[in-house]
Amino acid sequence: MKNPVSLLLLIIALGLLSCNNSKLEKNIKMYTSTWDAVINNGDLDQINNTNFTDNITLIMSPENIVGIEGVKAYYQNFVTGFSNIKFTVVNVFGQDDNIVKHWNFKGTHTGDFFGIPATGNVVNIDGVTLVKMKDGKIAQEQDFMDNTVFMQQLGIVSDPENMGIIDNLYKAFGTGDIPTVLSFMDAKIVWNEAEGNAYADGNPYIGTDAILNGIFTRIGEDHNYFKLTDIILHDMSNNQVLATLRYDGKVKKTGKPYNTQAAHLWTLKDGKITAFQQYVDTKQLNDAVK
Repeated sequence: MKNPVSLLLLIIALGLLSCNNSKLEKNIKMYTSTWDAVINNGDLDQINNTNFTDNITLIMSPENIVGIEGVKAYYQNFVTGFSNIKFTVVNVFGQDDNIVKHWNFKGTHTGDFFGIPATGNVVNIDGVTLVKMKDGKIAQEQDFMDNTVFMQQLGIVSDPENMGIIDNLYKAFGTGDIPTVLSFMDAKIVWNEAEGNAYADGNPYIGTDAILNGIFTRIGEDHNYFKLTDIILHDMSNNQVLATLRYDGKVKKTGKPYNTQAAHLWTLKDGKITAFQQYVDTKQLNDAVK
């Protein structure tokens, strides 16, 4: 016969476990539905003292956000800063009053976001939130995400690969590998030559075919040689790279050489060049063709 005391303890333990599981399931259901309404539906009124404790705390650096109104103001930036929002809880689990949430946030930056003007960029970012519940309400949250990647997607912090892309483009141009040069460009790239340059007659050149026929082919036809020298790359914000350099060329028609300063401003997105702006001493270029 089983020990009656042991049997009683087992029954109590199973009862407590069942109770805890039921409480956890209730907390998770309430938590996920609340944030679905807040983020996906833009219902900021769900941030209230029914769903959150009065002193709800968002763990932040350098200072925490405490209180319902502060939390509501914080998430207002997401609701008004982004359109086409899709907030997905990828996975959620927990123990007692502690919940761990793996989430994904997608949206288009079409409004002011913590003072950052709309960029039109699409963001797709994953993160994890540690949650503490209290009496069935959300009491504390702490988000973990790659802020550098988030800023890169917004275009506030440049993609670290941009410099390498532009460097490889110049190397390909130096060897005459024009197909590789064009491969770094977006299909709808917008290319502008400096005003006053003879090749500016086609501004803006849209797409790689226009650039090949309107710029590169003409440069080859018009010159005995054309080289880019003294190239120095400068990493800029907003996914732009500035190149300072010199043009070293000789015009076929006149036989005149020239060596002049130039600057190129490249704009990139998702690893492709989307825009180019040339700055150059057009007087020297024009003098060489006369």
